[in-house]
Amino acid sequence: MKHLSLLLCVPLTALQEKDWPHWRGPTATGVAGCPAPTSWSDQEHVRWKVDVPGRGVSTPIVLGERLFLTTAVPVDETQVSPAEGSESSGGGRGPSSTKPSEHSFEVHCLDRRSGKTLWHHVTCRATPHEGHHAAYGSYASSSPVTDGERLYVSFGSRGLYAFDLDGKLLWSFDLGAKLAMRNSFGEGLTPVLAGDALVQVCDQEQDSFVVALDKRTGKELWRRPREEPSTWSTPLVTTVGDALQVVTAGTNKMRNYAPASGELLWEHDGLGLNVIPAVVRERDTVIAMSGYKEPRILALTLGAAPDADPLVWSTTQGCAYTASPVLCNGLYYTVTDKGALSCFDAATGSVHYLEERLPRGSALKASPVAAGEFLYLPTEDGEVHLVRLGTKFDVAHTNALSEQTFISSPAVAQGELFLRGETQLFCIGDGGG
Repeated sequence: MKHLSLLLCVPLTALQEKDWPHWRGPTATGVAGCPAPTSWSDQEHVRWKVDVPGRGVSTPIVLGERLFLTTAVPVDETQVSPAEGSESSGGGRGPSSTKPSEHSFEVHCLDRRSGKTLWHHVTCRATPHEGHHAAYGSYASSSPVTDGERLYVSFGSRGLYAFDLDGKLLWSFDLGAKLAMRNSFGEGLTPVLAGDALVQVCDQEQDSFVVALDKRTGKELWRRPREEPSTWSTPLVTTVGDALQVVTAGTNKMRNYAPASGELLWEHDGLGLNVIPAVVRERDTVIAMSGYKEPRILALTLGAAPDADPLVWSTTQGCAYTASPVLCNGLYYTVTDKGALSCFDAATGSVHYLEERLPRGSALKASPVAAGEFLYLPTEDGEVHLVRLGTKFDVAHTNALSEQTFISSPAVAQGELFLRGETQLFCIGDGGG
């Protein structure tokens, strides 16, 4: 549990290991602090399912008996129409961008046990200045984050917001920018908590920046320009010695900031275009990845001497484009959009297995998670493959919910699995029904 406090920088009294306070889980590695159900269907082990208004591909988070999620609800459904875009991200599920229309940007709090809505808040109503990827994007792609006392939500160009856990708005913050994302693929970078700072990276096609806010008041602490095109990679919050650091991935540079001051601590060569997967840490090594035109996994030593080469290992094989990795027990798992799973030794980069295919040619955009003995890999066809954790590729189970498409990443909390489809949220639990 000491390691957990270092990664999330949150008091242990505020968060429990079995919660899911961040879209990549309690240690921001995609690993749950408890096992999850291993078998379910439309008829079995679905404790509850609820309709979610509007559209959002953000992951719900869970704190105790409360679940929080974001969504964007079109004010007039008849105004929503797709438009042909110039570039596809892969997958072939229709046009690559949407035409903007007025939306209600909302935060919902549900009772974890029943799915009943406890409160919801409309942060604003606005017409976005640009669209999002029609198949894989949304205007609510950033997941909430909690420190156990407050809930923090980013709608990017529509603002950042903080609530108490009962839904009272504590503060809001306008970024002062309308982000211009690559090919109007859409915004979706989740902020991170680093001590008393809430840090939001805003990489776009021009005038990129990173900004930090006082998490208690919403006051801007600092802002730094970034020479980067659009990225969607969630930074890593960690400690080196006694100092907090925020490690960001980018096309041009990997960068490390001091969250209290914004000081640039170090930088290194970047990763290529369209950096999406989250950054993780294994002991003194930080690992980042890209999977587009110049795929690369890059592992660097944290705290290396200024004149030393920080490169520990790198590879161009097994690189995920969209899905974030899972880091569990010293193993670094990646999965491509076409469903090819790889497993590396996180410390050395040695390959345990490489680009093993999931069943039935599974395509996916959701990031996997680990719980108990298994990796959970949701697909666009409503299936979730369970692959046994370890150095051997072993698909142990496949469960499915009919007429579902999973673009959002799952969450695991209190022994339950939460799966967000395009219009519904499911709670899966042993003994449910």
